[in-house]
Amino acid sequence: MTKTLLITGASRGIGAATARMAAAQGYDVAVNYAQNREAADQVVADIRKAGRKAVAIGADVSNIDGITMLFAAVDKEFGRLDAFFNNAGAFMPASKFVDIAPERLAQIVALNATGAFMCAQAAVRRMSTRLGGKGGGIVNMSSLAAKLGGAGESTDYGFTKGAIDTLTIGLAKELAGEGIRVNAVRPGLIYTEIHAGMGFPDRVDKLKDQVPLKRGGSPEEVGDVVLWLLSDKSSYVTGALIDVGGGRGL
Repeated sequence: MTKTLLITGASRGIGAATARMAAAQGYDVAVNYAQNREAADQVVADIRKAGRKAVAIGADVSNIDGITMLFAAVDKEFGRLDAFFNNAGAFMPASKFVDIAPERLAQIVALNATGAFMCAQAAVRRMSTRLGGKGGGIVNMSSLAAKLGGAGESTDYGFTKGAIDTLTIGLAKELAGEGIRVNAVRPGLIYTEIHAGMGFPDRVDKLKDQVPLKRGGSPEEVGDVVLWLLSDKSSYVTGALIDVGGGRGL
C-alpha cells in the first residue's frame, strides 16, 4: 500500500526537495506551506508528474489552530499518515544575544519549538500502535546550530534547535514500543533561501571555508538522509541526531 508523508514547510528549500524526492520513492505527499501557495502548488505539480498523489495544505504550524487544521486536512485527503518530516522553521535577522527582543524570541519559539512539539503530538496520535495506528517514522528538523550555538547572530535559533534535539531523544525512547521511530537531521551550511531571512543571502559562500569539505550542501543531500531515516533501511535507528554539515562542528 502506498505510504503517505506529511512535510511541514514544504514549499521551499529542504522541505520542497524532500517532497519531490519522496514522490520518486513512491510516497504520496501532503505539502504544507505557510504563505507561498504558488511555490507549494509547483511542488505538488512536480509530485503529480511523478505519478504520486499530492495536496498543498496552507496552515500556520506555529499555533494549535493551524496544526489542527493541517492534520484534519491530511486525514480527509489521504486517510492515513505513515511518515512525518517535522521541517517547518525560520531564522530571524542576525542579532546579538542582548538585542533579541521578547517578541522575537516568542515568535521563533512558537514556530521552531512549540509548533514542532505540537505537530509531533498530532502525528503520534495517528501513528501510535497503542492508540490504534500502524506505526511510522518521524524526522525532526534540527540544525548544527544546536551544537554550535549561533553565537553573535542567532542564539535564539540555536536555542530552539537544542529543544528539537531533546524532543527527538525523548520521543524515541517513549515511542519505541508504539511502532514509531524518531530521529533528527542537523543540517549545516545548505544552499536554501533561509539565509536571506538572516539578512545574508550569500552566507553559505562566505562561510564555506569553515567546512572541512570546503563547500555548502544541497537540499537534496539533506533530503536523502531524511528519506533514509523514514525508510525500512534504517529500521534499527531511533533517537539519532545526524549531522549533515560537511564535517562542520566536529
